[in-house]
Amino acid sequence: MPIETHSFGQLVVPEDGPNPGIVLIPDVWGLSDHYAQVAGRLAEVGFAVLVVDPYRKTGDRGEFSDPAGAMAFIRQLSDPLVIETIQEGIDALAAHPAVAGRKLGVVGFCMGGMYALHAAGSCSGLSAAVAFYGMIRNEAGLDPEKKPRAPIDALADLSCPLLGLYGEEDALIPVQDVRDLEAALSGSSHGGAVHIYPGAGHAFFNDTREQLYRPQQAAEAWSELVPFLRECLG
Repeated sequence: MPIETHSFGQLVVPEDGPNPGIVLIPDVWGLSDHYAQVAGRLAEVGFAVLVVDPYRKTGDRGEFSDPAGAMAFIRQLSDPLVIETIQEGIDALAAHPAVAGRKLGVVGFCMGGMYALHAAGSCSGLSAAVAFYGMIRNEAGLDPEKKPRAPIDALADLSCPLLGLYGEEDALIPVQDVRDLEAALSGSSHGGAVHIYPGAGHAFFNDTREQLYRPQQAAEAWSELVPFLRECLG
C-alpha cells in the first residue's frame, strides 16, 4: 500500500474509508522502511496510519550507532516535546478525511513504546494504546525538566485501554518492570492486558534486525494487536 509524505511524518490510508486511525511511534532511529511496512500492514487490515516523526519538534536526532548510544540519547531527550509532537499527530490524523471523526489509537515500538505509555496517560483523543517493548521506568538522576515522570507513572492518568507486548528475555527492560506495569494496569478502570513472550528479547517484532527478530512471537503479538485495536477503535 503506498505511503505518502506528511508534514508530521508518513501516512498510509486504505482505499476505502474513512477508517479508524493509528499514530505509529517508531523507535529511536525514527522513520524507516520497517515502520512504513508496519503501517502498510495495519492499513491492509483497515486502519489509517500516521507514522509520526518523533523528532519533528526536538530538532535533535542524535548521533549513535549502537544500543548504548541510543539509550544515552533517549535519557537526554525531552519527553514533553515528544509527547507534544504525538498530540499534534493525533490531532492532525483525527482531522484527516481518511479518519473523519473515527476513533484513534497509538502504537509504539521501543522508544516509541515508551512514548505510547506516556501518551496513554498524557494525550487526549485516544481510544487505545499499544506499547511494544517500551521502556517502563526512568533511571535515577535524569533532568526533571526533560523527564518529569516515568512512563509507568503516567498510567495514573490512563485515559484508554492499554496493551503491552514484551519479550521475557529483553536485556533493556527487566521482567519485574513488566510485571509492575501489569499490576498498575490491573488497577485501572480502562483495562487492557500485558503479554510476555518467552524466548523473545528486545525488538522481537522487527524483521529487519535478524539477530533479534522472533517470527513466532511476532506473529503471536500481531494476533493480539489487531483484535485489540478493532475492539477499541471499532
